[in-house]
Amino acid sequence: MNVLTSYIVREVLKGSLAALAILLTLFNLFTLSDELKDLGVGSYGLKEIFLYLMLVSPRVIYELIPSSALLGSLFVVGAMGNHREIVAMRAAGLSIFWVIKAVMLAGVVLLIIAVFVGEFIAPEAERKAQLLRINAQNKVVMQSRHGLWLREGRQFINVRKIQEKEQLAEIYIYQMNELNRLERVSQVKQARFMGNERWRMQGIKQTEISTQQIFSSNKEQMDWETLIDPDLLSVVVVKSENMSLYDLFMYIDFLQENNQKSQTYELAFWSRLINPLVTFVMLMVSIPFVVGASRGVGTGGRMMIGIIIGMTFNIFDKIAGHVGLVYGFNPMLMAILPTMLVFFCAVYAVSRVR
Repeated sequence: MNVLTSYIVREVLKGSLAALAILLTLFNLFTLSDELKDLGVGSYGLKEIFLYLMLVSPRVIYELIPSSALLGSLFVVGAMGNHREIVAMRAAGLSIFWVIKAVMLAGVVLLIIAVFVGEFIAPEAERKAQLLRINAQNKVVMQSRHGLWLREGRQFINVRKIQEKEQLAEIYIYQMNELNRLERVSQVKQARFMGNERWRMQGIKQTEISTQQIFSSNKEQMDWETLIDPDLLSVVVVKSENMSLYDLFMYIDFLQENNQKSQTYELAFWSRLINPLVTFVMLMVSIPFVVGASRGVGTGGRMMIGIIIGMTFNIFDKIAGHVGLVYGFNPMLMAILPTMLVFFCAVYAVSRVR
């Protein structure tokens, strides 16, 4: 690696990491604002909130690396263009493709960082973050072969089936008295979340237990007020962002063997596989804007260009994914399509600059 190549790689990395730090800080500030709404719930204090932010940061870093590469490249290579460094390099006989090669070498370093963080740090940290938040708010959750167990005050709740995020089935509620003796058992056929900490239960069989007698009764429907909400239940459902590529691959195989729908996880798998390569595409996108633009384009203008491109790509990527799921298109195709379209547009733009 010659001196000029090393210089460009080093500067692009510095710019990308600086952009990553700024974006991560902004994201954590917004997350902090949301988490402060739950301050004081149970033992969820400032210490737990900041630990939660620290644990979710690896996933955020993984997701922000492509955008950071775009902003860093626009800022650094654009500044080189304004200072006529790129002009001097090209006058010395270095082609536009040499500039692209140097920028892409920086992308290799960012790719390695993204893969390491996304596969070995982020999934486990994300799981710990969710469990920390739940346990600190005194919402005890445990999974077993008999379903999901939760505790709320003197109630022990066993949920055998989670049909949807807001619909449960085969629920057993065990009510203890002040002496920690069982006083009531409720067997519920199903329950649906109605909002405002209220569930609508159907098919209820209650058994009252005392030292003198046992009394049973049946009810068709009744409301159940509880702090247990769908967001709490969604934590124990398998979530793609909490899984590595290998875990996703194995889970997809499990779903297919049991004739269950796996499109959502297939899309997550291919998106996770493609995401590190998006870094190269974003770096490629930056080249025509910093090489072909006039030297009068300031830092603010380049940053605005990067933000618009990044937001447009993310929106288009999410739309393509949801359209694929709704209409049953191939998950691999829908995950790759947005990146490939942007890549071909970037190649065309670079050729025009040349």
